Amino acid sequence: MSAARTAPPAEPVRYERHGAVAVVTMDRPDYRNAQNSAMTYALDRALYRAADDNEVKVVILAGAGKHFSAGHDIGTPERDAHLPFDRKAGLWWDHSDKQGAESRYARESEVYLGMCRRWRELPKPVIASVQGACVAGGLMLAWVCDLIVASEDAFFADPVVRMGIPGVEYFAHPWVMPPRIAKEFLYTGDRMSAQRAYEVGMVNRVVPRAELADHTMELANRIADMPRLGLALTKRAVNQAEDLQGMHAGMDSVFGLHHLAHAHNAETAKDSLGGMDVRAMKEASA
Repeated sequence: MSAARTAPPAEPVRYERHGAVAVVTMDRPDYRNAQNSAMTYALDRALYRAADDNEVKVVILAGAGKHFSAGHDIGTPERDAHLPFDRKAGLWWDHSDKQGAESRYARESEVYLGMCRRWRELPKPVIASVQGACVAGGLMLAWVCDLIVASEDAFFADPVVRMGIPGVEYFAHPWVMPPRIAKEFLYTGDRMSAQRAYEVGMVNRVVPRAELADHTMELANRIADMPRLGLALTKRAVNQAEDLQGMHAGMDSVFGLHHLAHAHNAETAKDSLGGMDVRAMKEASA
């Protein structure tokens, strides 16, 4: 990691508009766009801005630097999981003055499951533009998007079973890929290449790295030619079909298992992550 950046940016997410397309870019490249709470709430503000802008018909979600997102922040100097933020996604109480499961469940209901569910319902098409690592919490961000365009060097992984945890909080695995592929993906924690992700239907297109931004923008502009309400209703129709197939209820049930695993780790290991930090995860995945 580069040590050139001595202070966090004023806003860890950039927002730009190009005609009818808003580009929302995660901007923590020194930390592979690891998601701390500051970034999560900045993403929320940017997506609300896109929703409120009548000139915007399509949104692109991207990551600055070599990687889309390496997941949740579990070890950078700007980790802020202990800090309070103005809650936006639900009615759970502030986690920062609570302990144990009462704190962890409240926070993750807000910044992980709650935020992702809200972003999935943004009534404008959202395209993920993915390069490099899309790992764990990074998957959640890509999966809430309607389409995924990946560069040839992109890879996908959810290695949290190494922590004794059954997948990330936004548990879309059996809906974004066939169940047996999802089990292999989770059981091994192995990286899935962009080409393999395309073959199993998780990714829409795979393009050379140098063409990723242009190709994603071209697709976004093509979609932006459609009527705004037609796009919104079509998105709602497909999301409703997924929920009728059990996606919403399934996520609720797995979220409970996720927190059972955290609680078990807290009792039997040195912390709720089973003692796994960034270095240990990298070594186990090598």
